[in-house]
Amino acid sequence: MRVLITGSGAICAAGASPAAVVDAALAGRSGIAEVASFDPAGWPRRLAAEVADYNAAKLVGDRKLLKLIRRSDVFGIYACSEALAQAGYDAHRASLDEAAQVALAEGTGCYVGSGGGAFNVNYDYFPLMAEAHGDLGVFGRELASMVNPMWLLRTLPNNVLCHVGIRHGLKGPNGCITHHTTSGLLAVIEGAEAIRDGEADRVVSAGHDAPVEPQTMLYYQRCGLLAESALRPFDVRRDGSVLGEGAGALMLESEASASARGAVALGEYLGGGVASEGGGLLALREDGDGPARAIEAALADAGVRASDVGIVVAHGNGTPLSDRSEAAALRQVFGAAMPPVTAFKWSTGHPLAASGILDVTLGLEAARRRVVPGIATLGTLDPACAGVSVSATARATTSDVVLVVCRGFGGTNAVVVLRAFPA
Repeated sequence: MRVLITGSGAICAAGASPAAVVDAALAGRSGIAEVASFDPAGWPRRLAAEVADYNAAKLVGDRKLLKLIRRSDVFGIYACSEALAQAGYDAHRASLDEAAQVALAEGTGCYVGSGGGAFNVNYDYFPLMAEAHGDLGVFGRELASMVNPMWLLRTLPNNVLCHVGIRHGLKGPNGCITHHTTSGLLAVIEGAEAIRDGEADRVVSAGHDAPVEPQTMLYYQRCGLLAESALRPFDVRRDGSVLGEGAGALMLESEASASARGAVALGEYLGGGVASEGGGLLALREDGDGPARAIEAALADAGVRASDVGIVVAHGNGTPLSDRSEAAALRQVFGAAMPPVTAFKWSTGHPLAASGILDVTLGLEAARRRVVPGIATLGTLDPACAGVSVSATARATTSDVVLVVCRGFGGTNAVVVLRAFPA
């Protein structure tokens, strides 16, 4: 069964739509700057990719809802709403009679990849902890008066799944995936499989995260994962990644559903693959075994050959070992006939659970324009990454097939393959 993409939404530091972010990448603009959401003075790393002019009420369109959700949820709800709007879902639902609306709702699913929360969700307790001076009796008696009673609801990892379903009347299969960086991409794969298996006629898949906060940045830095001055994928000078925030979303539909609604398809989901290296929380194999197996599984699921791929959107997070091992995987799969490779984190930062699906929306947008954006921070290719077809300037795609790679802690790797339809 063919799975079409009829809507796409994205928000990150580089823009509030896939088109805007790709425009930024083509212009060489990055959303990475010094942290603005808290005072980074004294912090060992001070860079992040934060959404500028953040206005939660404007993004979700409902001030009352802000009492129940976090910053990360705001991004996820926004991206889903954008994808559903582009697909014309709500307008189509409004045109139906009551019985048809019920059938539409029951046939529409939602799968969301979430970061599962950040350390700052616990900051509400700090004043009370200081006041109690370790006395649990005082802590317990004053808890209800000092901590927001909505605290638990605001910290649930499935808030986007919940509120998107409520707002748009989605009553089909659903799932919340918290699997570190691969969460959003796994939501795409799960959503597509639900359609392929006949469990849903259409699905909105999303991923969201907002990890830019003091403790997360400190701990990532102490693990040796954060860059000092810039995120430079595959460059000999690269020294780490930069945390970002945002979300991506896709509307996936069976061909029959899209045709019945008269929806315009942006592209087609062809296949996905997942593989684990199982070496440890931060350990990665030098030979790229995990991503290579995930790529091969995705190509097999898609029914296409490596030579059919016209653009690769690499994970490209800028950490020395990840880029080096990803390069080894790409060489293993594509060899000397490697298609053009790009990466977007130099511009968007690394929004963890949102990164994979954000890259999908950007790769799809770029391929629809038949362009491969350059990596503006690329100066000299690391000899250890030799053979990877990257460039600092834009190039043309060699076909309409897009392959997106995403990697996460614990040696997890996820890959999807798409076909882009001309803009």
